[in-house]
Amino acid sequence: MTLENLLAIRRLQPHTADPAAIRKLLEAARRNLADARVDRISPDNRFDAAYKCVMQCAMLGLWVRGYRTSTSQPGHHQTAIQCLGHTMGVARDDIIVLDALRRQRNVTDYEGDPVSEATLAEALVQAAKLLAHTETWLRANRPDAIGDR
Repeated sequence: MTLENLLAIRRLQPHTADPAAIRKLLEAARRNLADARVDRISPDNRFDAAYKCVMQCAMLGLWVRGYRTSTSQPGHHQTAIQCLGHTMGVARDDIIVLDALRRQRNVTDYEGDPVSEATLAEALVQAAKLLAHTETWLRANRPDAIGDR
């Protein structure tokens, strides 16, 4: 399904993000990854911070392409993650792993299941990988908005 199809069925909405908004969300993703690496907090909260980084990166891809998820619709996290191939060229295998992390996040948030050390480790790896990919992609596609440090 294309981004245009998702717009037509109202899973996405048109969105215009200015460079300052893009920089702000990118900085939030960077902060969340840094927080996820703090080993003095619980694995659940570290996982949550890593997952937030993933979602913020997914939103950046949509924003730069002129879209945002329709948050009034259920499944907007799933939509954002599954659009990563269309927005930033993320490999399908990586999207599958990120979607598994989304499902784990649902179980943790809504059923209270604890996050295992292995799942946390995978979330940290995937969040760092996606953030690096997002920064590289933004440098190539929106250098005005990258906010390099």
